[in-house]
Amino acid sequence: MGSTLIRVVLADDEAMIRAGVVAILGSDDEIEVVGEAGDGREAVEQVRLTRPDIVLLDIRMPKLDGLGAATEIRRLHPETGVIMLTTFGEDVYIERALGLGASGFLLKSGDPRELLAGIRAVADGAAFLSPKVAHRVIAQLSGGRSTRRAAARDQVESLTDREREVLTLLGSGLSNADIAARLFVVEGTVKAYVSTILGRLGVKNRVQAAIIAYEAGLVGD
Repeated sequence: MGSTLIRVVLADDEAMIRAGVVAILGSDDEIEVVGEAGDGREAVEQVRLTRPDIVLLDIRMPKLDGLGAATEIRRLHPETGVIMLTTFGEDVYIERALGLGASGFLLKSGDPRELLAGIRAVADGAAFLSPKVAHRVIAQLSGGRSTRRAAARDQVESLTDREREVLTLLGSGLSNADIAARLFVVEGTVKAYVSTILGRLGVKNRVQAAIIAYEAGLVGD
């Protein structure tokens, strides 16, 4: 990032939710809310105006829902990390959001510390799944969990030992910098590994790779 502050745009059509999230983010001196929106169209406009590091998107909003807003933001401003705010009743949207390139999923009813951790992780280039969301995502994506596990293990078998090690750390929520420090290599080497891993697994982003790491048993449930 170009500045010490993590700049965030928040989009949710419920004013009380926005106020609560803003209060939580305001407790961290390294996070600044630079824009708020009550619908998806406003969210895209706020991102255009402020160019934040992170945008927090409620999945269900008027005019343009969170998925539509994520699509526009990823197309117009791919440098902005997208985190989806979800509820348990919105599992049906999660797989679609993964495909759109969302980097994080957080429960509105989750621990405020997860919100701060998720923003930091995505700002550092990592994927972040609230633990409860991770379990729900895996369940949502599984036609049969044993089948998904077997498929994930087959995918992971195509990786070298070092690539599996990187995937395990990625699935644990570590950023490229953290992985580099753990493995005693430069960050550019980790980026190359991640790019290769995504290609070999046939996935679009780190969150999808993290899901495979969970399903293959590389990361504990």
